[in-house]
Amino acid sequence: MIIGIVLALLAAAGIGWLLLAQPMLGGASPSSVETWQLRLREDVETLTTRFHPRDWLHTENLDRCADFIALRFRQAGAEVEVQEFAVQGREYRNVIGRFGIGGAPRIVVGAHYDTFGKLPGADDNASGVAVLLALAELIGAHAPGLAVDLVAYSLEEPPFFGTPLMGSAVHAASVAKGGTACLGVIVLEMVGFFSDAPGSQGYPSPLLRLMYPGRGDFIAVVSRWDQSDWIRAVKAAMKGTTEMPIHSLRSPSFVPGIDLSDHMNYWPHGIPSLMVTDTAFYRNPYYHTPEDTPEKLDYRRMAQVAVAVFEAVRTLGTRVM
Repeated sequence: MIIGIVLALLAAAGIGWLLLAQPMLGGASPSSVETWQLRLREDVETLTTRFHPRDWLHTENLDRCADFIALRFRQAGAEVEVQEFAVQGREYRNVIGRFGIGGAPRIVVGAHYDTFGKLPGADDNASGVAVLLALAELIGAHAPGLAVDLVAYSLEEPPFFGTPLMGSAVHAASVAKGGTACLGVIVLEMVGFFSDAPGSQGYPSPLLRLMYPGRGDFIAVVSRWDQSDWIRAVKAAMKGTTEMPIHSLRSPSFVPGIDLSDHMNYWPHGIPSLMVTDTAFYRNPYYHTPEDTPEKLDYRRMAQVAVAVFEAVRTLGTRVM
């Protein structure tokens, strides 16, 4: 009887792992493109110093940051649209860089550029914006055969997180209202902190500790339980393109952290969405502290994230052509 119970528990754990982690054999071919680590670091330093602070109260810095992002999108060959919205008497902007005008369906890749309070926000989320800018350059140089919108969001952080006033909520509503088919959304949420130390990776559940690595040396593809197909498609297209290990998690919304970024605002509109993340506070001890500074980030691995996401966009584009 004891053996039977143990075997049943092991079988249940195995089924849970298959459902949550969506393991897959093999992967895509190694990428032949590259992006510059130095440029990523320069962009993170620019965001954390020249435009600091960039919380919701410092609209002048948010505007300067938006102008910087728009310029870089244009330099990469994108058509730029600025989506303005008002909150509590202040004006804010999402910056959209469009590639492949007129194509359908489109893929959206986004990252928020505001910070929590007056913190530097190197990992959260200058890292995501720097990778977004690297993607613009890669897409401009290697057209993926698919229409792509790169979106830099404002007002992801408190006090507006979880409200209709988030920049991504404004953008998601506009996508749904516009009626243009959207293949899916990839949100870059903290993609710069890595660690090879044993035990450096935390999880919201002891069960997940049994299913995933104990070292924070990977990037995660994360979303809600019902986003299974989109998670699997993005993960499969990223895996193997660089040396970066790719793990995924599809989970109920009540698991802490599953919905803690801009991707959640697309779910109510039926648009597939997920976040690519270094798992934030489950790994980075400097999350939402003054110590979240540029020298803490791993720019070699950030470059691999940029290339892997680019290859995912390119691969998904060939599937719908």
